[in-house]
Amino acid sequence: MSPVAPMMSHRRAVATMVLATLLWSIAGVVTRHLDSAASFEVTFWRSAANALAMAVLLAWQMGPRALMHSLRQGGAVLWWSGVGWGVMYTAFMVALTLTTVANVLITEALSPLLTALIARFVLKQRLPLRTWVAIAMASGGIAWMHASHVSGGDLRHLLGTGLALLVPLCSALVWVLMQVNARRAAARQQDLSAAVLIGAVLSAAVSLPLAWPLRASAHDLQLLSLLGVVQLAIPCVMAVAAGRVLKAPEASLLGQLEIVFGVAWTWLGTAEAPTPAVLGGGLLVLGALSANEGLALWRSRSVVGRG
Repeated sequence: MSPVAPMMSHRRAVATMVLATLLWSIAGVVTRHLDSAASFEVTFWRSAANALAMAVLLAWQMGPRALMHSLRQGGAVLWWSGVGWGVMYTAFMVALTLTTVANVLITEALSPLLTALIARFVLKQRLPLRTWVAIAMASGGIAWMHASHVSGGDLRHLLGTGLALLVPLCSALVWVLMQVNARRAAARQQDLSAAVLIGAVLSAAVSLPLAWPLRASAHDLQLLSLLGVVQLAIPCVMAVAAGRVLKAPEASLLGQLEIVFGVAWTWLGTAEAPTPAVLGGGLLVLGALSANEGLALWRSRSVVGRG
């Protein structure tokens, strides 16, 4: 039996989520200091380190027998969630090798809005007007960011952006699958924690043939192992713990700090400064998202207050 962690306070949950976003945000600046590893090799080593770390963490949390039972008995929701995680891990790192950190992170910020849009059609959840307005504003911000790449025929940046779009899309699909699982009767619900491990293993397995022959230096292996453990495994576990206390809009808002931290780290730690179009479009995306999630949080608290 795995130990049951006591429920943390709201203040501690906020601090935990902020720390998780800080750890998530180091991916861009760390990859800019690699020696020879590139593209799929970067993905392979990061995902392999993440898979090893998640196997240890989940075995400690759930117990080895419970983890193996979850993997053996997991149904379609678990394995499709794992595929979603695998695509996110792979697309994110390859996108970072093709375009700027700011482009990738701001594109990734579309996840909450895409989640709401997909849930509208899959789960039949109605979208309030504020969310439709936020989707329109965020789409305009993304178009503003990448207009210069389109006009200049910069195919590398466009390909990187296309891959980066897979991250919020798969994130939205994974979240909807979690909602589908939560709507089932208690006896049919599955523990989806192992989906993160499945995704890391799938990402490493798919990336290895494309990464061969491996050329990473010892310096690269140290940095990519750091990313797999410190930038992925540990903050994912922290975010899950904080998510048991925080409301979804609140957690979503705090999660956007990854973008602020990530762009700041890269700006300070490398020569990669965001362009005016990226800053303008990014502020439009973040403003739309923050307004939508902030209003949702205010509305939920107002309803609780009246009750």
